[in-house]
Amino acid sequence: MRRAHSALPLLGLAIRLAAAAVWIAAGAAKIPQLDSFRDLVARYGVLPPGLAAPFAYVLPFFEIGLGLYLAAGLFVRGSALAGSLLLFVFLAAQGQAWARGLVLDCGCFGTAVQSTVGPLTILRDVGLGIPTFLMLAFPARAVSLDRRLFGAEDRFGGRMTPVPRGSAPPGPGALPHTKSS
Repeated sequence: MRRAHSALPLLGLAIRLAAAAVWIAAGAAKIPQLDSFRDLVARYGVLPPGLAAPFAYVLPFFEIGLGLYLAAGLFVRGSALAGSLLLFVFLAAQGQAWARGLVLDCGCFGTAVQSTVGPLTILRDVGLGIPTFLMLAFPARAVSLDRRLFGAEDRFGGRMTPVPRGSAPPGPGALPHTKSS
């Protein structure tokens, strides 16, 4: 049992990197075809016409940035919160398009993956979002800048994994270590 428990931080790291990979891939796939992606965003009919183009041009770079933050383990919970909220917006947009009978490509991975909006794309995106949702609930910080810079605890696996003394600066509000005589 002890061996399985000691593997949880590595499992958390793998899940965090999977979440990062999803966001980086989604953003990177949209960049080569930004004009096509802009048209697709407009066809969803959710945003006012004046906001569709700026949203479409900024989103891929935001997704890549989100993925890089997760990969580096910097602000894991905040990044996962931003990713979770964004995913809920995407799911709502797909749900309303499907409910209105719109036949259009999901656009989740630009033109790299062609898939018509419907129940399968919604389920797929929920599945792809699970690593991000897990990082929101249990931020994995075994190998992370959060841990290195801020001494943040790894909360993956249901217990606190203490930061070894001297491996990271104390977090906000931490008392300095004093030597007893």
